[in-house]
Parts: sequence; C-alpha cells; structure tokens
Amino acid sequence: MNAAQVWRRLSGRSQSAKPPRVGGIVTESGPDAGPDDSHGIILYLEDITVSFDGFRALNALTLYIQTGELRCIIGPNGAGKTTMMDVITGKTRPDSGSAWFGQTLDLLSLNEPEIARSGIGRKFQKPTVFEQHNVYENLQLAAAGDKTPWATLFKPLSGTQRERIDSVLETVRLTDRRAARAGALSHGQKQWLEIGMLLMQEPQLLLVDEPVAGMTPQETERTAELLTSLAGQHSVVVVEHDMNFVRSIAKKVTVLHEGSVLAEGTMDEVQNNRRVIEVYLGE
Repeated sequence: MNAAQVWRRLSGRSQSAKPPRVGGIVTESGPDAGPDDSHGIILYLEDITVSFDGFRALNALTLYIQTGELRCIIGPNGAGKTTMMDVITGKTRPDSGSAWFGQTLDLLSLNEPEIARSGIGRKFQKPTVFEQHNVYENLQLAAAGDKTPWATLFKPLSGTQRERIDSVLETVRLTDRRAARAGALSHGQKQWLEIGMLLMQEPQLLLVDEPVAGMTPQETERTAELLTSLAGQHSVVVVEHDMNFVRSIAKKVTVLHEGSVLAEGTMDEVQNNRRVIEVYLGE
C-alpha cells in the first residue's frame, strides 16, 4: 500500500466510498448541492498526470486540501501550478488520476460551469472586472442565483442580496468606492473587487493566482489581511512567487517541482529543505 492509498483510507476517500452516478454526476446530490466535506478534506487530487506533446506538466500529483485552510502553492516556472488549477476547474482533463471535491463530487465528470456551480471559484492573475460598471454593479452582476438575461437586467435585488453585497463590500474594503467606476480603481482595488465578485458566488474553495503581482506594499499588506480573513469560512489555495507575502499568510506551504509535490510543511520547514533550496529558493 503506497502513501496515497494510506491517506485515502485515513481520510475516508476510497473507491468503495464512491456513490453511484448517472452521466458522471453524483445521483445523491448533483453539483449544485455542493461537496460533502464531512471528513475534513475539501479537495482530493490523487495521482494526477497531464502531458502536453510528451511533456509531463503534472506527474502523478497527489495533494489534499483541508476544509477551511489557507494553503500556499509555490514552485519554479513550469512546476505545474497553473495546470493543477486548470484540472481542478475543468479546463484541462488529466491523462490519469482522480480529482474529487469533497466526498461525492467527481470533478473529472463535471464540465467547467458545473464545477463553478458546485462551489469552486478561481481568480486569475490579471483582474477581470466590468470596467464600465461601478463597483456595486459588478458585485450585483456576479451574485449567485438566476442568471437569465431577464433576471440579470430587470429583476430587482432582494433584501438578502443587498445585504450580501454590503457584506462583501465591507470584507474587501470597498464600501466607500461602491459608486466608483471599476475601470477607475487602482490595480489592488481591482484585485479585491474580483475577489469580491467570486465571494458573491458563495464558493467553498477559492483558487487565487499570484494575487499581489504589481501591487504596492500597502496593497500587498491589505491583500494578506483579506485572504487570511477568508480562511475558515472558505478553503483558499494561493499560488504565489512573492516569498515574503507567502510567509505573511501561510501556515502550510506545498512546493511543486516537475509536476509533483517536492515538499510540504511550514514556511520555515520548506525554506530549510535541501531539495527546495536546490531547485527553487536557491535560484
């Protein structure tokens, strides 16, 4: 029995635990019902391999994310970080392996919209907001619920939705910018707005790609506070190259190298790992 099999048994994930499916979707709940994280693990990636024209972007990658944790993923360029997030969100299908969102949602059997509805939100490095709309309208457009054109354009917000927008504005500290055009925001404020737009979808897992690239020191500090505040209510996976930023937020760090996990632990542990120094931190 290898290490991945031992962990599956201890954490409750096993082949025998998989419920019956119809067309790849869990028959007991479906993706809209969200994941079952009753075993304390929100994401299971097991033996994931992805190849592009003979190059292995991921090589039997096995990774587990606990419910409510904030995990930082680091590694040199080409380590597989982006490909890993592409697999989780359904953009890339692996050659082999399994990817589960909680106990009952097989991510490899769902398409990208189904994965998003199940409770996984992804923020890319470059912020994508509706620049001609104001901050409040951006959050309104991103709100979870009926997305038909009629509802989006004409249906008034409910009291609950207005309260949700106000709460998100406070979380991302843009309350005083609610009427500002998104295109007029600073780079950091656009990043926070996009995080707020993801929060409007009420995700259980947030994937955040290089959130502080191009930020001022003050914006970087505020982003650290924001992401730290989200942990617990959400599981947060942050891919980042700024080691000072990683140290400021991470309790656990995973180092990827050549598509596999090279090391895992606290920032101090990975910084003092000889192999990590050789392939990454010592570059």
